[in-house]
Amino acid sequence: MADAFLIAGVDEAGRGPLAGPVIAAAVILDPTHPIAGLADSKILSERRREYLAGVIRAHALAWALGRADVAEIDRINILHASLLAMRRAVDNLRITPDQALVDGNRCPALACPCRAIVRGDATEPAISAASILAKVARDAELRQLHDRYPAYGFARHKGYPTAVHRDALRRFGPCPEHRRSFAPVAAVLQTAVIEE
Repeated sequence: MADAFLIAGVDEAGRGPLAGPVIAAAVILDPTHPIAGLADSKILSERRREYLAGVIRAHALAWALGRADVAEIDRINILHASLLAMRRAVDNLRITPDQALVDGNRCPALACPCRAIVRGDATEPAISAASILAKVARDAELRQLHDRYPAYGFARHKGYPTAVHRDALRRFGPCPEHRRSFAPVAAVLQTAVIEE
């Protein structure tokens, strides 16, 4: 593999939720071990994602995760936190890629050349693999958050702004893992200040 041109696919999970970290993954697939069924993680069932994540971890040349926590998201905004998580994922790879392909329209600052591909998670297998690992890792973290803060139903909606989540947010106020810079959370906090 020394002469191979190594491409890392990079994607994140968790830009839209009101709570929890944003998690990115970087994956360098092994061209001699293609993985069937790779696709955008959002169109796969949870069971299929979990299965493929195991296959990716077993057969990729390298894979790594990166994250940005709620405090970082609130401090630098979700876009910059997503780019930071992506950079951390690539930096955590045990092999340095020759190029990174990133899902979306912005590239993080990386040590290697980078190309952003809109909807790359649906067209580039390495990005699809990264999207699956990021989503599986984030969902697992949100299930752990559910154990700590069961009132919010994180295991069910993974922090996304569903009606159930927004209702719990209004009833119980934000927990420490809620993103205070996000409008629905800020609005609840503002209401609490006005009512005091």
